[in-house]
Amino acid sequence: MKYGLAWILIIATAILLGAGWVQAGGMKIRAERSAATPEEAVRSFLADIQAHNWDHAYSMLDHSHDVQQADFVREIAGSDGSLRTYSSLQSYEIWPVHAESGRATLRVRMNWSSAVGSLDDVRDLSLVQDGNVWKVIWPKPNLANVPLQVLPVNYLRWDLIGRRSDDWGTGSVDTPQVRIISMNAVERPDGLVILGEVENEDTVPAYLNVSATLLKTDGSPLAQQDTFDAIAHSLLPKQVSPYRIDFPGYRLKDVKSVRMDARPLLVPASADPVIAAENQNIEKDALGRSILKGSIVNQSGQVVNIAQVLGAFYDTNGKVVWVANGYVDQALMPQAPVPFALDIPPDVASRIHSYHVVVNHYSAPSA
Repeated sequence: MKYGLAWILIIATAILLGAGWVQAGGMKIRAERSAATPEEAVRSFLADIQAHNWDHAYSMLDHSHDVQQADFVREIAGSDGSLRTYSSLQSYEIWPVHAESGRATLRVRMNWSSAVGSLDDVRDLSLVQDGNVWKVIWPKPNLANVPLQVLPVNYLRWDLIGRRSDDWGTGSVDTPQVRIISMNAVERPDGLVILGEVENEDTVPAYLNVSATLLKTDGSPLAQQDTFDAIAHSLLPKQVSPYRIDFPGYRLKDVKSVRMDARPLLVPASADPVIAAENQNIEKDALGRSILKGSIVNQSGQVVNIAQVLGAFYDTNGKVVWVANGYVDQALMPQAPVPFALDIPPDVASRIHSYHVVVNHYSAPSA
């Protein structure tokens, strides 16, 4: 009886461990390790990335392109405190694009969960047949290699003195003067959107948030929202930022008017780093979506860990018809261009006459 109970416990434990392994995706990962077809190879490759199994993922590459494992992992997993280092591959979709004897191309849409929400990465993966298996052709990563140099620093800086640690954003001077210079209410399929621009009219920097309140016909509030991250919060003197405020589920017919409120705080700031947007162009991506593509360049001598790109789009009358925002998952090394892409709704793309790009940034404190 004693040994019978022991065997029962051992068998029950094995069953529970096996169930946990299957539930955690172990069976799926094992099944996806097959690479007898191009799709099986890509699924196995992406499953390894999802599980951070870098050794096996690297073994599935075609090594004729001389891609080093350290560079491959650095490109996928991120480095230098970039947004990718705080992200994980949540899901992926695969479509066949082209196939011929011994070669194939598949389109992959990878959805990454990150600290600021989901990020999409669409790319075409080429494969080559090696015996009975298929290998992924991974382009050699174009990682920034910044040479040792001395960069002169001559930027403007505003310090806030005479304050305590418990009164951040205040001081013994007036609140910075800011002005909402445009506001446009737009109805979208999923709700109401308030778009526009705001300007810091003062000679001191301001940390800014903009909120909107939808009002009913009787003047009572219907809903209130703020910009969250769809704005450049820190504005230097005379700087302009686009903003977007989303009201999911609301319609223009239910709104009599909109009350806007800009709340600035006095903060210390500097004009460094300077991040320039280059080679901007509206085009179609691999999925047929309209996007604004370009690159941003960190013109300072410090590393920018996380960058966010904001784009304001105008019609022929100079009216803001859309504001898009998106994060770059690579760190910005000094003088090294990094690509960005902003999604544009299809019905808005045909009305765009011009656009303006602003870059938010975050740099980790130096040790």
